[in-house]
Amino acid sequence: QVQLVESGGGLVQTGGSLRLSCAASTRTSNRYAMGWFRQAPGKEREFVTSITWDGGSTYYADSVKGRFTISRGNAKNTMYLQMNSLKPEDTAVYYCAADLGVIPRQEALVRYWGQGTQVTVSS
Repeated sequence: QVQLVESGGGLVQTGGSLRLSCAASTRTSNRYAMGWFRQAPGKEREFVTSITWDGGSTYYADSVKGRFTISRGNAKNTMYLQMNSLKPEDTAVYYCAADLGVIPRQEALVRYWGQGTQVTVSS
């Protein structure tokens, strides 16, 4: 069992930046990959980015490549998403995700979720 808590969402203008954080807590010694999904109003939840346990591999949706950067803290139980050059279409609730191995790109296959944090980009 993994508990995930996101923070860092908010309102920003087009072209601005935000940094999201996700803190994971677990009683097991399992090594979890972590990632971010987002869900805009009226749309399905979509994969944004993910990172392996050791931070050695990262994956990005084409829509955020070159603008978003995912990373993990030294203690491995914290994950960050640096979002630059934000666009109105980035507006969504951003969800932290965790799973063993690699984060699946299909949201239905992801095992653990946070509650989400709202990101709003004004035009």
